[in-house]
Amino acid sequence: MNLNKVFLIGRLVQDVDFKIAPSGTPIAILNIATNRSYKDKLGGIKTETEFHRIVSWGKLAELCKNYLSKGRLVFIEGRIHYREWLSADGTKRTTTEIIAENIIFGPKPGLEISETEELPEELKDFEEPPPSIWEIQI
Repeated sequence: MNLNKVFLIGRLVQDVDFKIAPSGTPIAILNIATNRSYKDKLGGIKTETEFHRIVSWGKLAELCKNYLSKGRLVFIEGRIHYREWLSADGTKRTTTEIIAENIIFGPKPGLEISETEELPEELKDFEEPPPSIWEIQI
């Protein structure tokens, strides 16, 4: 049995980079930061920040473009993907990306979200509405 599954909760460090592939498929690239706090040997609190590149496709990419911006909290569910290519100067390049399978949008920075807030029309098309990120305590 094999499993390639990633769950991340973090904030966008920049606005969504939206593109259309030559095939016409929408692509959204999100860069998010996640933090981890721990105690060092002396009992002091240390925080590490990791940065992740998230790639979403199709309708999910369009939703990201329309509703996400820098600072927004997101819950990402996806899989790890390693990609290689040759740069313009012939150098072999590699990158690690998370291919998003589901993204749950958190509240906008600085806004209080009401539990009675309605979902955007685009999200109402899904068979099951996504669970509320507001229930997740960070």
